[in-house]
Amino acid sequence: MTGYGRAEQTINDKTFIIEVKSLNGKQFDLRMMTPSILKQFEIDIRNLINTELERGSVECFINIKSNGSAKPIVLNTELLKAYFNSVSEVATELKTSTDNLLAAILKLPDVVTNNTESLTEDEWQQLQELFKVALENLNKHRLNEGASIEKDLLFRVDEIEKLEDQIKLIEPQRREKIREGFIKVLEDNVGKDNYDTNRLEQELIYYIEKIDISEEQVRLKNHIAYFKEILQGKEKSKGKKLSFILQEFGREINTTGSKANNATIQKLVVLMKDELEKMKEQILNVL
Repeated sequence: MTGYGRAEQTINDKTFIIEVKSLNGKQFDLRMMTPSILKQFEIDIRNLINTELERGSVECFINIKSNGSAKPIVLNTELLKAYFNSVSEVATELKTSTDNLLAAILKLPDVVTNNTESLTEDEWQQLQELFKVALENLNKHRLNEGASIEKDLLFRVDEIEKLEDQIKLIEPQRREKIREGFIKVLEDNVGKDNYDTNRLEQELIYYIEKIDISEEQVRLKNHIAYFKEILQGKEKSKGKKLSFILQEFGREINTTGSKANNATIQKLVVLMKDELEKMKEQILNVL
């Protein structure tokens, strides 16, 4: 599910700004940008986010602003000399000016660094609480989206149920048309008085049993009731379970279509499949 959360707090001489964004995803996939001062806590931060968000493509950005006096820097003179000597030799060979060489070398990695800093235990504890605030704000976005998704899913499952009810009304007519069709074929090809009516009834019973869709109708009704129960239940993570139930929807609807032998029922099955596909797309957004 998509969401965005932000939290900001000043802790001692540092201001921490945390931004977390999530997009739909089947697994938990985290991309995190943290300052060097937090490198030692990256695993803890990852576990904290994973626990709260469970899954999705997540981006986390942490920015730290220093509010106190400027921090002293460390100049790696040995590395600077090595860079300078090596580059000077190449510049001499190429007969290139070295006027701005020192300024360029000062920009190279690890030549100039800030003094090593680390968070105190108290600062780390407060930072964890700040993370929880950011993640709580993100989950509020998710809850709003979830309410909208739930409304849409309930609407579509009700549509499938209505279409199933229409099929139930057509079913007796379908059986009668099949019977009439058999009799007409026999009368046209054998003659009205030249076939065994008892044998015909036996064959009709056998054939109608083969294409009977009452079991599919009952199972689909049960799946619909179970889907609604899970969707409106208190369970926290239900996306995978709902997805499995929709797979069962598909089996019953497809079997109904293959057995139908009726144009009207086939049209209703197509409409049911359309609603089912829309539900499957929405389920991808459910935790």
